[in-house]
Amino acid sequence: MPRLDLATLHEAIAAAVPDRECLVWRDRRLTWHDVTDRTRRLARVLHAHGLGPRGGTGAPWASGHDHLALYLHNGPEYLEGLLAAHKARVAPFNVNYRYVDDELAHLFTDARPAAIVYHARFARTLRRILDRFDRPALLLQVPDESGAELLPEALDYDQALAAASPEPLDVQPSPDDLHILYTGGTTGMPKGVLWRIGDLLSGPLGLRRRDGTPITDLAEALEPAVTSRRRVLIAPPLMHGTGTWSALGGWRAGATVVIPDRVDRLDAGDLLSVASRERVTRVTIVGDAFARPIADELDRGAGRHDLSELREILNSGAAISPRIKRRLASALPAVRITDVLGSTETGFQVARNGSDDRPFTPAPGTAVLSADRTRALAPGEEELGWLAKTGTIPLGYLGDPEKTAATFITVGGRRFAVAGDRARLLADGTVVVYGREATTINTGGEKVFAEEVENVLRGVPGVTDALVVGRPSERWGQEVVAVVRLSAERTDDELRSACAAHLARYKLPKAFLRTARGLRLPNGKADYAAARAVLTAAGGTGASPCTHASGTGAGDTDKGIS
Repeated sequence: MPRLDLATLHEAIAAAVPDRECLVWRDRRLTWHDVTDRTRRLARVLHAHGLGPRGGTGAPWASGHDHLALYLHNGPEYLEGLLAAHKARVAPFNVNYRYVDDELAHLFTDARPAAIVYHARFARTLRRILDRFDRPALLLQVPDESGAELLPEALDYDQALAAASPEPLDVQPSPDDLHILYTGGTTGMPKGVLWRIGDLLSGPLGLRRRDGTPITDLAEALEPAVTSRRRVLIAPPLMHGTGTWSALGGWRAGATVVIPDRVDRLDAGDLLSVASRERVTRVTIVGDAFARPIADELDRGAGRHDLSELREILNSGAAISPRIKRRLASALPAVRITDVLGSTETGFQVARNGSDDRPFTPAPGTAVLSADRTRALAPGEEELGWLAKTGTIPLGYLGDPEKTAATFITVGGRRFAVAGDRARLLADGTVVVYGREATTINTGGEKVFAEEVENVLRGVPGVTDALVVGRPSERWGQEVVAVVRLSAERTDDELRSACAAHLARYKLPKAFLRTARGLRLPNGKADYAAARAVLTAAGGTGASPCTHASGTGAGDTDKGIS
């Protein structure tokens, strides 16, 4: 069935409503015409440096495009980069700006960027690692408040756009062009998930009819977009799926996308002030890490923020606890609170409205597969199975045929994505989700892969063994805790400092629990039950993570700002 692509749809909306606001950040108010002009110019810059499609490969884990890295805080340039990449038929991918040198070098070695658009504040980190992977053909440095000097080999972003032509490229984007979204680590080390942009539009970005069937006709897609009055405020980082998909989903519907004034961390007062000032109709957040500060700000500033236009809070990436939901519902009685659950590998799978913990309603294409992954379960079967998605799903993981084969499977002649959530399909067709069996810790919307932290800890002198588990946290949902066996005395500060040299801050353990007991099973594998027992004895809890959303349509890359 023919599908649409992002670049063609955005250009068509811009032609219909050129003077409507498309993107707002601080004092920058870009119309649909402005964004079209700037993204055409950026597409020409990419094209002039030789970037574009490289021909099909046929393998679901391979890319036939050059890749553009977006190493940016939230801002107009992030969304311009995404859109311009598709206009030039280049595959964009997200970069976690919290990564330290080793993590960033690993990502770039895996993704092989032909170009990097980055904020000036990241220039120093980028300079340190450029020689550790194939050097990109193009570096575009975006000015910011840091005042960092332009790297010698880089172009100034604004100057490069000003010098380029605003005429469209003689390039026809395709629905089969790739859009790469890197996971936060739920599948192991971060993996690039390969979405065709046509599937992304009709799947996670919501270009569908009410009956769930995809919209494939441009005129039909334009009709609601042209009359839209939606204004969508994106609270989480665009480097994660929740942020990117919420913004692009707003654009495909003709909405104005609004970015909070403060982008280096969550500031609930700023967020609500911007929501009030810009008369937003929807706010996207990630779990308690966002919801709790917002509820606190609403309590402190009752009546200070005019949120009369707000109609929905969309939560994705981590669960909101029922108590915090009730506080939000009490403060904003006219606002619908919607939880969505899914992953980078599936898009949105299930959703629910309201402030309680009722089961989820499945999205079109969602199924629960049997424990052995050989059949789809029928409603009411007692078996605990796997939450799965069919229809508009990704092709695979970039450069990884083994993980592609393990996650994207064929059952009964249909191809499914199985990201790792355990679930039960109730008799009424609703779904209870029990969370991941993997050792992923969801902290403030960020996914931390335990083995990565463990490997760093086991490399610290004096550490004999280490396992990493999650414990409940009022602020973050979960927090990272390390259980360690030591051969020499090491203080918490020494252990944390050793980890900080190799890991982003959100991955650092909040506590280190010492034990003399073994942390391995007889076969040498990790004994997480033993680690959880140590945690329980220390006054934490040995409960398994997350009885709510363990991943989101923001995908496993839908995270919060810390």
